[in-house]
Parts: sequence; structure tokens; C-alpha cells
Amino acid sequence: MRTLRPPLASLLLLGMALAQRQVAVQEGPLYRTEGSHVTLWCKVSGYQGPAEQNFQWSIYLPSAPEREVQIVSTIDPSFPYAIYTQRVRSRGIYVERVQGDAVLLHITELQDRDAGEYECHTPNTDERYFGSYSAKMNLVVIPDSLRVTAVPQTLNKVERDSLELKCEVSKSTAQHSHVSIAWYRQRGSEAPVEVISLSRDFVLRAGSAYAQRQATGDVRLDKVGETTSKLTIYNLHPSDQGEFYCEAAEWIQDPDKSWYAMTRKRSQGAIINVQATDKEFSVRLETEKRTYIVGEPVEFRCILEAQNVPDRYFSISWAFNSSLIASLGPNAVPVLNNEFAQREALGQLKVAKESDNVFVLKIYRLRLEDSGKYNCRVTEREKTVMGDFIDKESKRPKNIPITVLPLKAGFAVTAISRTPGVTYNESFDLQCIIKPHYPSWVPVSVTWRFQPAGSTEFHDLVTFTRDGGVQWGDRYTGFRTRTAIEKAESSNNVRLSISRASDTEAGKYQCVAELWRKNYNSSWTRLADRTSNLLEIRVLRPVTKLQVSKSKRSITLVENRPIPLNCSVKSQTSPDSHFAVLWYVHKPSDADGKLILKTTHSSAFEYGTYAEEEGLRGRLLFERSASGGLFSLTVQRAEVRDSGSYYCHVEEWLLSPNHAWYKLAEEVSGRTEVTVKQPDNRLQVNQTHRNITVLENQWVTLECLVSSRTSPSSQLSVEWYVWRPGHPEKEAVVRLSRQSTLRYGDLAALGDLRSRLHLESPSPGLYLLSIQNATVRDSGAYDCRVEEWLLDPSDRWYKRSEDLSGLITLTVKQPDPTLQVDTATANLTVQEKESFPLDCSILSRSSPESHFAVTWYNLRTKEAGGHAEEAEEEEEREAVLSVGPDAVFSPEAGRWEGRLRFQRLSAVLFRLTVLQAGGADTGNYSCRVEEWLADPNGVWYRLAEEESGTVAVHVQDAGSTLQSVICSNDALFYFVFFYPFPIFGILIITILLVRFKSRNSSKNSEGKNGVPLLWIKEPHLNYSPTCLEPPVLSIHPGTID
Repeated sequence: MRTLRPPLASLLLLGMALAQRQVAVQEGPLYRTEGSHVTLWCKVSGYQGPAEQNFQWSIYLPSAPEREVQIVSTIDPSFPYAIYTQRVRSRGIYVERVQGDAVLLHITELQDRDAGEYECHTPNTDERYFGSYSAKMNLVVIPDSLRVTAVPQTLNKVERDSLELKCEVSKSTAQHSHVSIAWYRQRGSEAPVEVISLSRDFVLRAGSAYAQRQATGDVRLDKVGETTSKLTIYNLHPSDQGEFYCEAAEWIQDPDKSWYAMTRKRSQGAIINVQATDKEFSVRLETEKRTYIVGEPVEFRCILEAQNVPDRYFSISWAFNSSLIASLGPNAVPVLNNEFAQREALGQLKVAKESDNVFVLKIYRLRLEDSGKYNCRVTEREKTVMGDFIDKESKRPKNIPITVLPLKAGFAVTAISRTPGVTYNESFDLQCIIKPHYPSWVPVSVTWRFQPAGSTEFHDLVTFTRDGGVQWGDRYTGFRTRTAIEKAESSNNVRLSISRASDTEAGKYQCVAELWRKNYNSSWTRLADRTSNLLEIRVLRPVTKLQVSKSKRSITLVENRPIPLNCSVKSQTSPDSHFAVLWYVHKPSDADGKLILKTTHSSAFEYGTYAEEEGLRGRLLFERSASGGLFSLTVQRAEVRDSGSYYCHVEEWLLSPNHAWYKLAEEVSGRTEVTVKQPDNRLQVNQTHRNITVLENQWVTLECLVSSRTSPSSQLSVEWYVWRPGHPEKEAVVRLSRQSTLRYGDLAALGDLRSRLHLESPSPGLYLLSIQNATVRDSGAYDCRVEEWLLDPSDRWYKRSEDLSGLITLTVKQPDPTLQVDTATANLTVQEKESFPLDCSILSRSSPESHFAVTWYNLRTKEAGGHAEEAEEEEEREAVLSVGPDAVFSPEAGRWEGRLRFQRLSAVLFRLTVLQAGGADTGNYSCRVEEWLADPNGVWYRLAEEESGTVAVHVQDAGSTLQSVICSNDALFYFVFFYPFPIFGILIITILLVRFKSRNSSKNSEGKNGVPLLWIKEPHLNYSPTCLEPPVLSIHPGTID
């Protein structure tokens, strides 16, 4: 625990002088590792009131730097927020009071969320607020990256041995930090003893127990890598025994320049056992037995028992009958005498150091002269400073005598078998018994010979050679994988075991044994050979248990559905049986069944001729159940021609031991009668008869509704026909194929009907034929023929059925004529040379699109010849003017030329004006109106005609008037209108003068005679500036006064 550091002296003196409260906390930022124990000090000074002040700690987290989170208080147990309550109660966070005005905040196990700005606050105990009551510092939590590892192990050492231990220390702290390393030794519950350490300032220092040995160089601490240090202790003492471990600490320098150990860790320990040195040793000699046969090996083992043998020096010598055979110095290099050196060179003898304390003498093939006494001697040697060896103590065990006996050559060979008759896949044993029983080291070779059934020659099958090897013959390589040859350890008997017997192993067997001797020059001599009796082995095939289900069944299905065919094997000879399944179909027209598919015992597929001819390869699906006894063949997308009688032919195959498959049995299943038919016809087209009447130029839609069909996936073709009046046969209008290809019939192709047809299918099964701008020629009885096409299993479309709809009688009419012309009669009297109008008013029409042809007629009466007593009158009809529907005028003929003016005052009002009426124009006038409409082809036809009422026109004959005479002569015109004026002026003046004078004498004159005077009034002159309205001069009689 760190001691509390008071604030700076200057701050204390200033606070005391001013009596001002001052709170100080540990200077930050502080870097501490996650999981470590952290303390933060806080001290208050310059306060008033009790000596024991209270403290409250809070934190401002980086995620909310403005928000205070209360941690712990010395006065208020409820002060902590919820996230700190449990840690405060469990003393994971607590406040230690160092003195009345100083405390330490303890966080026993620092967490990553504990990072933030810490505030130490002291509640006020002063008379008035003066000074600071809180102080803040930052705490940064960093990951604990210190790693200390050492290999845990247990080492057994002897006194004065050396010890090396390694420790790896690593860190990955981003901040600048130092690492200190120390090695400790601990025994049981005793306090650890420091061996040696490297401080954070890189100062090497040994513990008090090892200081002297470090000074002499027996204790070292070396850095051997970036992160690895090695402890070395030379000349181990028994007191060094215990557990050695290394401890590392990571240090960081705080803002106050002091160093702080953020984390401290130790490695796993190594257990070191140190045994005190013992210089005594003993020697013993061992071998297996004392009696041997010529050629048998022998091994002598000289065993040294001593402590710390690897660090001591020993020499060994071998003796035979007190004569030196060989010797081995401390370097373990053998030195042999002449005779035994030759045998060692031939590989017949071996002298070697097997381990630090075991030495071996081995004679591989004993001779008779090898009988005698054998012994070994061990001498400890000491190495001088000059590197020479000095013999010290020498010891040897008791002698071991052995006896070598000669080998007997007489023996007999017998071949036996307990199973002369076996079944396929069974095993049988053949034994070759050699008597007497020679030891295993006696060179005896045994050869098994084999004569196959039906052959007269023997051939070597396998040989157990004299040196213990196995040599196989060349003729029967298949025997090798299924044959085991074994030689008994206690005798030379050889057993031949053959597993999974088959035909190739049937025949006669015999064995031949040969006794051998190996000479000194490594050559071999055959001493004797013997041949056994013959053994005949019979291999029989297993009895079949194959049974196939014979049940019969019948299947009726619709084409395009799968045909399930099953073939069930009810029993089989062996669980390892494989089956070849041949599927056949028999048609009534065939004598025998035809092969569809063959699955061999190896699961290979072979298609039969029927599958190839009928194209079944892509429609066959073969399956085998997991249990293996049920086979199924599915003919997918069945066709009608797939009908027939189906059955399977099962062959049972077994695997012979030489891995060759053979057919054991075969059997035929019951038959499955399959009938494939086409789907039932469900095509239905609406048969309702309908009558449709429309006006020309309108659109008409004819409906063809398929109410039901055989299959939702079928394709439909629709063809429309019409019976037209006057045509004996129906004609094709349009056809929509199943591929949605539109083809027009002859009727539509020849005329303009093609451009007016529109065929659509707004929903499945509903087909609408629309005729645009219908004409009268489109009238007739329509129907549709629907063909349903289905896809057969071979992906070919065929027509399954067809159906006709009900008749739709279509009547296309021209519009009803509603033409009406004004038939009212009228009388019109005009003066000659005047003009008169002839109106032709249409009161109603059939269509707004109608065009009109108007003709005006003049009806005049004429006298016809006949009896003198009575006169017969006739009307003469004369066309005055004709205006066609295309507004083309007829030429003005005869007397009408130049006197006619045509006007169309509105769409239904036409006017003909006759100019310069003459007496010949008197008569009855009427107009005839023709109503024309355009059919859908743009051809105009006359729909109706109507005659108007008559207009009686009377032209009055006014004779030759003065006006007409004057206007007809230019000279006269000037004479009348220019020359008379001066004359008239003079005349008027004269008359006025005469009249004025005569008034004076009027009384005398008037009373005298009694005769009235005739006065002529002034003429009234109507003047027209043009000859269109010639002036009219009229003289009216005057009045008598």
C-alpha cells in the first residue's frame, strides 16, 4: 500500500494563513491495469469544525462527462448509485481513513468501466463557505498485458550438477513502462527465498541466501532473447532442492515521478530434486540360460549399479575362460582380440554399451567350442587435470558357465487339416508338424505346395525361409492377400491359414521341411529334407436361399403419371449378397418379354433394347431401398404405349474370396399388369346460343368460354367460323394456335376484315373476338371450335379433344332512316326580274355523320292534246339544280344558267335563289333530299330520300316600262336623265310665273266659265344608279281643286 503524500508545503502554509478550506487529491492521470487493486488518496486542510472530516467520492464517466455518478461516502450509506451499491456492500469499493482529514479510496478489483474523472468532496463544516470543497483527478484503466510463463517440470539432479531454468516475460502496454524479474525458491509452506532479481532500473541483485554464490559465478541471470531470461545455478547443493519460479512486475511512473507496480505475476514452478553424491558401485552379470544348442544365440548383460553414472567414468572388460575377449573404455569404443574381432567383423558377435549402466556381449550363433565360463570386470576411472584417466576401484561378478550341445538331424513331417470340406467364404487351416521340435533358432525352412483341382502339377505356394522370412510363390498371387503363415515359437510347426475360401483354393496341399546349417564362412548347408502327406481340400458353393415375391397386381393410370414397379427379395443367402435385377415388359403382340433395364450386381446400369427402341432412357428411375431387399423401377411420364405386363428377373451374386463375383442363383418375380390410358376428356365449351344485333360501324365482341378442360397444363387452340347468308358452307375467320400464333382465314385475308379483327384472352379459358367497325357483310352465325392439346411423356403434343361453342348470330344493320324534310306548302308572288328564294329544310336526320344530296325541281302545267270538249293538264318536272353528297354541283342547264345562287345556311338548311325571275319561272317548286352515310370501309351509300312540300311561285308580267326602255338604250338613258333637267327647270319656272299671274284674275275666270282647270302634278321619279334596279317613272293624276 502506498503511503499518503501530503499536499505541497506552500499550499498548506497558504491555506493555514488564510484559514481557507483546501481539498487535494492524488495527481493524475493515473494509469492502472484492469483487475488490479487501486488506491486514491484525498486530504482536506484549512477547515473549521471537528478534526474528523467526511468524504464523498464520485465519478464522471467519459460517456457522460457532465453527469455525476456517486460511488461511496463516509457519512451516508445510501450515497452510492445503483451500479456501485453491490460493490460497496461487498467491500469491493471502500474508504480507508488514514487520519481525521485524510482517506484512501480502495477499488479492490479494477474494471474497465471504472475509468473516468474522480471527484473527492468534503461536506462543509465551516461557519461560512470559503475555499474549495472538492478536487478531481483522472483514472485511466488499461488492459493487463503482462504474461509470465515457464515450463512446469520436475528435474532430478545430483549434487554438483548444473541447473538451467527459463522464464518468458512479455507485455504489450501502449504506455511507457518497465518490467522487473525475480527468481524464487520455495519449500512447502516456508516463505519464498529470493535467488536473484533484475529490478525495473536494470539492476541485478541476488538474495541474501545466494549472494555469495552469485559473486563466485555459480548463480547467473542472463537474457537470452527479446522476452526470455535464463537462471543458471552451477554446482547444485542439496539445499537447492525445492520449487523454483519466476515473478515479474510491470511498473509505470506516475505524474508525481514515483514508480508504481501496476501488476505482478508469477510463473508455474519447476520441482528440483537434488540427490547427495554416493561413490560406491556394484556389478552383476546376467544371461537367460546355461545350456544351448549349436547355432543358438546367447547374450550376456553386465549391469553397473551406481549413483550419478553419467558424470562418472567407467571401463568394461569381457573375459572367456579367464581370457580377454574385449574391452570398452570411457569413450565406449570396443577393442576385441584377434579371434573374436574376426567373428565381430562377420556379424557373429557384438560388444556394445546399451546404456550408461548396461553393457552387452552377444554371440549370435554358438559353436561347440563356445562352451565355457564368461565374466565381466568394471573399473572406475578418474580424470586428471591434464585429461588423463587414472584407474581407481575395480569390481567383477561371479563367472557364468554355459554348455553348447550339437544339433540332431533326424525328423519327420506331417500335414493335417480339421476342415477337409469348406463352403465359399469360410476359412480353413493347414498345419505342417515337424518332429522332433527344434528350437526356434534352428534354421528350418518349410514350404507349402499346392496342386489345384483338375491339375497334375504341384507349385510352391509359400515358403517360411530358414532365416525366418516368408517367400511367396509366383503362380498364386491371390493366396497372399487371404493367407496367413505362422510358425510356432516353441517348435518348427508351420500353420497355413486360408480365409474366405473359393474355387481357386480347392485342390491338394503338402508341406516340405528342410533342415539347414550355417557355416563359419556364412554359407549354408542343407542337412536333411522331408515331404508330408497330401491333404485334399474341397470348396463348395453355399446353398441359395433366394426368394423373390411372386405376387401379381394390376395398375391402371393416366398417361404422364409414373408407373411404380416393385421387385421384392424376400430372402437372400448372405447379408453380403448383391443382386442383379433385370426388368422386362411383355406385350400381347410379343412372344417373349423385352428387356427394359438391367442393373448389375455392381450397380451399373445397362439399358435394354426395348428402352432404346421406345425412348425410355430419360424416363426410367431405378431405386434400391436402404435395407437392400426392395428394388423399384419407375417409368416416368407414362405413355399409352407403355401398357403391358412387367416383371423382374433377379440374380444373386456373391463375392468369392479372390474378389471375383459369381452368380449363385436367379429367380423371376410375379407380373404387374399396367394399363396406361389417356386422360378423360373434360373439355367443355359454352353451348349457349346468342343473338347480337349491332349497328354498322360499331364494335362487337364475340365470346368463346371454355368452362372446363382436361388438364390445367393443356394448351388450347381456338378457331372462329362464320356462316354468312347466301354461302352454303361456313368460312374460317381466324385461328389462334396453341403456341399463341394468330392465323387469319380466307375470309379475313381477302377483305378488310383482317384489319378489323382483335382476338384476346383476358383470363384462362376465355377468348374474345372483337370486330371493329362492323359492316353489314359481317352479319352471320359465328361459332368457335376449341381443340385441347396435351403433352405426352415424350414431350410431343397431341390433340386430345375438341368442342364447338353455341352459335352467335350476329346481325349488323344500317341505321334506321329518320330523315324528315319540311313538307309544308307555300305561295310566292314575285315581280318579273326579281329574285325569289327556294328553301329546303331538313327537320331530322338519321346520323350526325350523314351527308345530303339536294335536288330542286320545277313543276309546271302544260296542256295535253285530247278531246275538244275538255282540256287535260299535265305537270312537267324539270331539275333546276342538283348538289351531290360530295358538294358537287350539276351543270346549270338551259334557261337557268347564270341565274342560280346556292347557299348552305346550316347543316340542315339549304337555299337556292333564282335571280331575274321571268314569266317562264312561274310554277311549283320542290326539293328532294337524299341522305348518304359512309360504311366502315368508307364507301358511301344512300340511306333514305325525302321530297319536300311545293312552293307555288307566280311571276307577274309588268310589260315594257319606261324604266326598262330607258335602261335598255344608252342614248335614250342620257337623253332622259341628263337633258330633261334644264328643260324641266325652265318649264317649272314658266308655270310658276303663269300661275302667279293668273291668281289675280282667277276669280274672274273661275266664276265666269264654271269649267274646272286640269292641273298636272309633278311626276314621281324612282331612280336607281344601276340597271339592276332600273328607275321607275310613274305619273299620278292630279287632283282638281
